[in-house]
Amino acid sequence: MDRKEIFEYVKKQYGTIPEYLWSSSPDSAVLRHKNGKWYAVIMNVEKTKLGLDGEGKIEIMDVKCDPEMTSMIIQTDGFLPGYHMNKQHWITIFLDGRVEKAKILDFLDMSYNLIDGIRK
Repeated sequence: MDRKEIFEYVKKQYGTIPEYLWSSSPDSAVLRHKNGKWYAVIMNVEKTKLGLDGEGKIEIMDVKCDPEMTSMIIQTDGFLPGYHMNKQHWITIFLDGRVEKAKILDFLDMSYNLIDGIRK
């Protein structure tokens, strides 16, 4: 699943349109809940910054996660603790085909729902 498919899904499901906030990272997109809080960030990151082998970048998505699930999920291939985020409350999902579409959407929905009660 790639960013285009994710953007189509969140627009249909939640009315979310990606925001590009950083001129230094023009490919990085934030997805905001209707309450103003972020529920996902999609970005391209150097593989070496994630401890991965090889040169170049990998597309990832950070999503909010239930802290009770985080330690178990990050042991699964295709997942890491949240890159540049609180490692207890966020996870990183690789968008390179390792994680199936249904699972990506489940985590995206969980992230959206976790912050549903949070106020701006």
